[in-house]
Amino acid sequence: MALFIFLHSKDKDMTWKGLFEGIQSIAEGSLFVPFNALRSLELEDWFGANIMTWFFLAIGFTAFAYWMLQLKKFNDNNEEDRSSTSHAYLGGDKYN
Repeated sequence: MALFIFLHSKDKDMTWKGLFEGIQSIAEGSLFVPFNALRSLELEDWFGANIMTWFFLAIGFTAFAYWMLQLKKFNDNNEEDRSSTSHAYLGGDKYN
């Protein structure tokens, strides 16, 4: 909200420094509040404080497992065209 007010103010002395300070105040004042709360929780509950890390790790592992299963499915069905290579000396046609 502070950035919106900054950008639409009637003040003629708007500077780049003021713009970046407005972005900083928005980030520190509202966007990072949940992460500051998690940081203060660290001394009491380490696993709870790292809940965002566990969340993103779970997403990453799930996506990786799905990707590997899809690769295996296509490999088992021989649907991938493996005949072309980027260069002839890597196993393609012999220098035509």
